[in-house]
Amino acid sequence: CNLAGWWKNDLGSKMQVFKVGNDGTFSGEYHTAVSSTQKPIQPSLLTGSQHLDEDGQCTFGFTVNWSFSDSTAVFVGQCFNGNDGKEVLHTSWLLREKVDSEPDDWKATR
Repeated sequence: CNLAGWWKNDLGSKMQVFKVGNDGTFSGEYHTAVSSTQKPIQPSLLTGSQHLDEDGQCTFGFTVNWSFSDSTAVFVGQCFNGNDGKEVLHTSWLLREKVDSEPDDWKATR
């Protein structure tokens, strides 16, 4: 699986991976279609790495530092070669939002 290029999820968010290095590191931009902030959504930088497996069904992870809010998200996933021949990414994510105090920590991660 080559992560370089454009990817789109079920909610309409898109990510562009610019290039995957020989060591599996990559960077790009995430264009989210969903947000809980009232600020205008803007593209946000991402950085990550992937295993360069021979079977093409690599695992990977990346971090997005949201440019329009005080939050950071991490994604982990795997690329699969679908039955139709197209590569498909399956991911899980955690989002950490800034909170005003330590007692509010319980509501900071989704």
